[in-house]
Amino acid sequence: MSTPHNNAKLGDFAKTVIMPGDPYRSEYIAKKFLSDAKLVNDVRGIKGYTGYYNGKQVSVMAHGMGMPSMAIYAHELYNFYGVENIIRVGSCGAVSEKLQLRDIVLAKPSVTGSNISRFFETKDPNYSYPSSLLVDKVLETAKEENKTIHQGGVLCSDLFYEEKEECKLWKEKGVIATEMETFILYLIAEKFNKNAVALLTVADFLFEKVDELTAEERQNSFDEMIEIALKTAIKL
Repeated sequence: MSTPHNNAKLGDFAKTVIMPGDPYRSEYIAKKFLSDAKLVNDVRGIKGYTGYYNGKQVSVMAHGMGMPSMAIYAHELYNFYGVENIIRVGSCGAVSEKLQLRDIVLAKPSVTGSNISRFFETKDPNYSYPSSLLVDKVLETAKEENKTIHQGGVLCSDLFYEEKEECKLWKEKGVIATEMETFILYLIAEKFNKNAVALLTVADFLFEKVDELTAEERQNSFDEMIEIALKTAIKL
């Protein structure tokens, strides 16, 4: 089988998929961390691989930028390919001054000012939540690895360059970081009764003038977050 966005065959994807936004990062994860990794999708350059991590089959595939792109790939993986768990591994901008560059954030909850949720049955159009199963497993893994995970509200914005004004409003409600994909991932996981969680590495700051990660660093320097995701995946 295939879809307009995925030329993989049924059974090509593992039950758990690690999802970065950047196709180059999916390639990086597959080549650095997986053994016997095989390319199973390359439509539109959104590279998907399946291989083994510590003997357990795991897949990794990019999801692109923004909620519409994430919505396509999450829907197809859950609904057509039998995927049970998606762990997003992405970057975020820090809103809270308590966060530092390269800190790892677990988005709980994801919040948005977008009206995209009007197409879903949801109790609150501005909030979506990760699966408790995956949250528990991620925190368990982080504790075993002696790594710190910052849990908190993360704004999922439709904007990138104009998001500061939106972030000011949400910061007052306790939001600690911002990104562009997680809200819809959580909604789609709930729609199909599947599991999802988002781990995000702080790559820049919204309100402070400090160093930020380059595009190359975003692609290649998130190993700590990636290893937590992979070590969580093999528990599922």
